[in-house]
Amino acid sequence: MDKDNLSVVLHSPGDLRLVLLQMHSVGICGSDVHYWQHGRIGSFEVKKPMVLGHEAAGRIVKVGSEVKHLKAGDRVAVEPGVPREMDEFFKTGHYNLSPTIFFCATPPDDGNLCRYYTHNANFCYKLPDSVTFEEGALIEPLSVGIYACQRGGVSLGSTVLICGAGPIGLVCLLVAKAMGASQVAITDLSAERLAMAKELGADLPLQVKRGDAPEELARNVGSQAHVTIECTGVESSIQTAIYATRPGGVVVMVGLGSEMVTIPLLSAAVREVDIRGVFRYRNTWPMAIAMLASKQVNVKPLVTHRFSLEQAVQAFETTRQGLGVKVMLKCDPKDQNP
Repeated sequence: MDKDNLSVVLHSPGDLRLVLLQMHSVGICGSDVHYWQHGRIGSFEVKKPMVLGHEAAGRIVKVGSEVKHLKAGDRVAVEPGVPREMDEFFKTGHYNLSPTIFFCATPPDDGNLCRYYTHNANFCYKLPDSVTFEEGALIEPLSVGIYACQRGGVSLGSTVLICGAGPIGLVCLLVAKAMGASQVAITDLSAERLAMAKELGADLPLQVKRGDAPEELARNVGSQAHVTIECTGVESSIQTAIYATRPGGVVVMVGLGSEMVTIPLLSAAVREVDIRGVFRYRNTWPMAIAMLASKQVNVKPLVTHRFSLEQAVQAFETTRQGLGVKVMLKCDPKDQNP
């Protein structure tokens, strides 16, 4: 590997449509930490050294000869999932579900937590001058929130419950509010995270304790939600989500936990509560950029820690310990600004 291309690597023929990026800001995701600590997520196992990172923004250094919409010097946000072939999922707009999709930092594909990185030009999105590199990097988690709210049908006047006030729960909160939700309740074990949620616009922050009965928690939320977005993957929280959703409502499953969980399926069935899954996102980057450029959504408060690329181990340890909200790594040694 080029000695000048410092990369965060986990140990355990040129395309004319590519662009070469000098990376600027890359956020650390819980999945990055999970690969670091455990070497696998579900069926995805790290079998060779892998560059981590998939929440990224940078500046274009070079473009392939077939690239017409971008040029050297452009600031871009990177969508990390790229279809490898034009299969049925790609053709129907569901490219995120393609079994052959390339995804940054998902074995066997390398991520972009490095000095320089090449990516498909069609999945690089130019950032307006008013949108910072860090905001560009945060488009990836923001896209999870956008897609979850879309899957749930959040609209003007919706009442929304979000289970979990981690980074993904907080972006779901921001997006739900931007999409017109009249009331957003959010639950978490951490008083600190709920305080952040209140600052970001949560109407009802609700601290929960381990061992709380799901049905009782659902009653504590108050009015039942049109849409509940479950961001923890914890069995008891999934149960609460179902109980807390009004008849005819929707539960969106964002958090990933155990493969097998016990849920009150009968309660969902007889009340016509739909349970919908999500897998990452699709077609969300243009909307996210528009939200940020118009100031409809403010993700800047989510970044609570910043480290240089040389401080990567410290940055990952900070994320592992659950300190703050979003940890950002700065990859350009000459520009450590947001």
